[in-house]
Amino acid sequence: MKTLIHHIILLFSALFLLAGCDKTGNFPGAEVNPHIAIYDLRSFYKGADYPLTQSSMLGSIGVTGVVVSDHSGKNMTSGLLMVQNKWRLNELRGIAIDIGADAANYVPGDSVTVNLVGGVMKQVDGMLRVTGVNGSAVVKVASGKNIPVNRVPSSFILANPDKYESTEIVIVKGGFDPIPAPTDTYSGDKLVNDGFGNFTLHTTAAATFANTPLPGMANFFGVLEYSKGSDGKNIPHLRIRKPADIRVLSSTVTRAAIVISGFLAMPEGTPSTNGEYIQFLATRDIDFSVTPYCVVTHNTNSAYQPTGVPLNGWATTGRRSYKFDLKAGTVAKGQYFYVGGNSNKLINGVGSTSIANGKWIVAKNTGSSAGDGLGDINADLLLNGTSGFADGIAVFEGLTVTKNTTPIDVIITGANGAIYNLAQEAGLRIANTDWYDIVNPVTLEPQPLYKQGSNTICLSRPAPTNAGFFYKLGGVYNIRLGRWVTARSQNRVDLEITSVLDELEKEFPAGTGTTPGIVPTKVVE
Repeated sequence: MKTLIHHIILLFSALFLLAGCDKTGNFPGAEVNPHIAIYDLRSFYKGADYPLTQSSMLGSIGVTGVVVSDHSGKNMTSGLLMVQNKWRLNELRGIAIDIGADAANYVPGDSVTVNLVGGVMKQVDGMLRVTGVNGSAVVKVASGKNIPVNRVPSSFILANPDKYESTEIVIVKGGFDPIPAPTDTYSGDKLVNDGFGNFTLHTTAAATFANTPLPGMANFFGVLEYSKGSDGKNIPHLRIRKPADIRVLSSTVTRAAIVISGFLAMPEGTPSTNGEYIQFLATRDIDFSVTPYCVVTHNTNSAYQPTGVPLNGWATTGRRSYKFDLKAGTVAKGQYFYVGGNSNKLINGVGSTSIANGKWIVAKNTGSSAGDGLGDINADLLLNGTSGFADGIAVFEGLTVTKNTTPIDVIITGANGAIYNLAQEAGLRIANTDWYDIVNPVTLEPQPLYKQGSNTICLSRPAPTNAGFFYKLGGVYNIRLGRWVTARSQNRVDLEITSVLDELEKEFPAGTGTTPGIVPTKVVE
């Protein structure tokens, strides 16, 4: 009983002490951080001017962060100091602070604190900024701070520009739409496509690089601002700050004449002998007797000779690589065509529908015929099963393939096996595609081989292995821009013995109201 009474007294004592506490939550000895996260600061704005006081900033007096603005290139809105930080929920946010001419005293990498008391947060021409403070409110704490590369697809920016406003971002592998003429320069508004959408690049006539000719493809660093469109709406755009923000990847646009659009690695329920084939899509009219191409497959099956890393790349001999020469026949722009170890031209192995009505350029029995100048007799060119060993398909201009020949398109399935060795500079060369980059688009380091640098994307092989899966890759290649505007992805069609050609070349299965269909790769202009 005494113990119970003692516990009751302690409980009432605790409640009494809590009742006497400061209801603001500021316990004795605690201090509010003088700097508020920019994420929180921006959240206060609800469509009306927001006066900034210590009270309205919940006890803080300003912000601290890294400067991302740079006025040396004369392309930023005058007077704006842009600062970003990542204090709240690990979310990067930026804010523009109008301090007049003093903004030009700061460069990216400067670490600053800014006293915002007395300022007003408002929206000007679509962009949130702080007005009513001057240069004396800014204190530089350090300089030369690293700013992590923030690669953002244009579709992300367009969907949520507020998230990226006043921060440093980079548009990677940006090409211009339309393709620029030799006399076209940066001055004005230009549309840049990075494979995810079109985004506006804004350059003032006074910018130091305004009259610089446009490249074929580049990485564009800069900050996000806004401008008013013809309809009065605010449009987000990227402002390059200075010439160093432009990292040219290519001075010209290279269009692939042929792209890989699908393949069947193993027919259903039958041995893979004389049943594999690859589907391609032409991006221009081609007469192969005039402009020949070739297709090479590579297989890392550990039972195939020679073993180990392919020292000669796609030109590795034995059963590792196999070449098909495309030197006769024609295809039209936008037409699918087929190459493979399928002399009977059947859609899904023995007893299945004939697809001889498709456009076949090469159809041979690889189980009884060697490759065209490369590759031994091999009935199983493309791997099947769940081992994860890598194999690949590549297309080359011309009929000669050596260790150093660069393809025009590549698809890799699987990541395991002896496929890459940096010390020996050995492996499979890739092309600049939707998946791969010969030069790392962010670090600008050379990476011409699969599994080197950022070149790690590949397809996987789902079980069961003999289900008759046709891999329909479903990307969109823009002929005019010479680039993928929708990247290819892994989609598979479970073929039947009775399947027909339309299942390979049209949307199949067809979409419903809730489930999208599987569409083939296509070209647009």
